[in-house]
Amino acid sequence: MEEPVYHIPALLEPCIEGLAIKPDGTYVDATFGGGGHSRAILNRLSQHGRLFGFDQDLDALSCCPDDPRFSFVHSNFAYLGNFMRFHGVEAVDGILADLGVSFHHFDDSSRGFSFRADAPLDMRMNRGARVNAAELLATATEAQLADIFFLYGELRQSRRIASAIVKARASKPIATTGRLVEVVEPLMRAAQQKKELAQVFQALRIAVNDEMEALRRLLEQSVRVLRPGGRLVVIAYHSLEDRMVKNFMRSGNVEGRAEKDFYGRTETPLRVVNNRVITPDADEVARNPRSRSAKLRIAQRL
Repeated sequence: MEEPVYHIPALLEPCIEGLAIKPDGTYVDATFGGGGHSRAILNRLSQHGRLFGFDQDLDALSCCPDDPRFSFVHSNFAYLGNFMRFHGVEAVDGILADLGVSFHHFDDSSRGFSFRADAPLDMRMNRGARVNAAELLATATEAQLADIFFLYGELRQSRRIASAIVKARASKPIATTGRLVEVVEPLMRAAQQKKELAQVFQALRIAVNDEMEALRRLLEQSVRVLRPGGRLVVIAYHSLEDRMVKNFMRSGNVEGRAEKDFYGRTETPLRVVNNRVITPDADEVARNPRSRSAKLRIAQRL
């Protein structure tokens, strides 16, 4: 019987090629999700190879392969180093991270990731996390909300959205996706309404799950976990996360500060493999519309 898949893996072949998989190697799929990328990695490993799949959402357990080479890690990838030590792994040959949200999260209306259905405003990837989206909207200051919508949603009307939320929550809690849409929809441009609503929800999701901080920690730990010659393969969708990945691969830090040695050469622990970002072709976008904004970057540990 075919295993369930709730996430069509983006840029699958370029990712697998980028990992340069060694049959006996040890690999990490930092965003297991529906397991599409993981199954492709396992197909290229020998019986001596190992794969660790990280996911903070226990729903991903239903997609885990019954394979002795595979170990599921119920955790945010921000704790990569800790769990590798726990499993007795000193170094790995490759790390893959697909930072996109799976179909499953959008299609399960009870999770509150989408504005397409009225549901509790949750948005937690890890259902055990303390703060959900409704609680964030209820407690954040107007300035904090404006920053969230500007930085993570890239919305020009971020201040007006924040102001509308603060005024609306004073009379009635914003506890459902429908209530949030009701509050912010009047501020959306008619021609861009769906896009801008998606940006509002994206910004909240990123804030609720502290995704930028988790990504920073993953990138910094990747250098310590990868063995020399190991590959770091990352798919980003949002311009801010893509900039962090690009900066880190080129300079060794997410800010992009170039550290120079005595001779003026840039010191970095990684070598960029693809100087030009890899994006999906028209055929892939047709099969998987959510891959449209995917950007793949690959680096090798020096």
